[in-house]
Amino acid sequence: MSDTRVALVTGASSGIGEVTARRLAEAGFTTYGVARRVDRMSGLADSGVQTFAMDVTDDASMVDGVQRIIDEQGRLDVLVNNAGYGSYGAVEDVPIDEARRQFEVNIFGLARLVQLALPAMRKQQSGRIINISSVGGKFYEPLGAWYHATKFALEGLSDSLRLELAPFGIKVVIVEPGPIITEWNTIARDGLVEISRGGAYEERSQRIYKTMERGDTGWAGTDPDVVAKKIVKAATARHPAIRYPVGKGAGSLVLARRLLPDRVFDAMINTQYR
Repeated sequence: MSDTRVALVTGASSGIGEVTARRLAEAGFTTYGVARRVDRMSGLADSGVQTFAMDVTDDASMVDGVQRIIDEQGRLDVLVNNAGYGSYGAVEDVPIDEARRQFEVNIFGLARLVQLALPAMRKQQSGRIINISSVGGKFYEPLGAWYHATKFALEGLSDSLRLELAPFGIKVVIVEPGPIITEWNTIARDGLVEISRGGAYEERSQRIYKTMERGDTGWAGTDPDVVAKKIVKAATARHPAIRYPVGKGAGSLVLARRLLPDRVFDAMINTQYR
């Protein structure tokens, strides 16, 4: 069994996952970065991160991947559940099959990886599960219901999981990024416009597109390395926080949601998403 701490990062082909895998390797972890497309992780492999293909909607892929790590290292200390995407569009417009896929990627794939990682962590009587949620798990946007539903679900799942695993010495941490400058934002807003085209929500989707576009600017968005550093802190701190809001405005937004009445918060959101 390896004496070096071992980390697994999903969604490591770009954005937060890619930078996090690199940062964990720099922090001394034997790090595995996984994603559907291995070709996009060649830079990570050059940085000492071990990469292979994993699809969080393919059970066999996840079973084989976790078993590979256990076979090679004899342990798994940190699971960073970062894989996910944002499916935007009106509830009326988004096909239910797409809504199910949003939950399959953002919730069920994540939960399945937790199931697969836990036997090794319980045997060690230690481990850390870091779930990448979002400030979107605390607030809401028009035309973003399915994405927010998955993040609200992730918050509840993580809270229950934290209590379940505490007796085994396993900690569960939730990271809640605000707008991050990655391709996630581009894909989400392009999908919103496409699914809204020609329908009752087309005009509003164009306005929301412009609001989301601000997240790709240095004024509103945050570099993914800021999130990666927070994840490393969550992975290494002796007593990590339960939640880490991270990025410009993230903490203020979470606080506002907690303090403001629903109608006041609705009005605040509507000023941003008219």
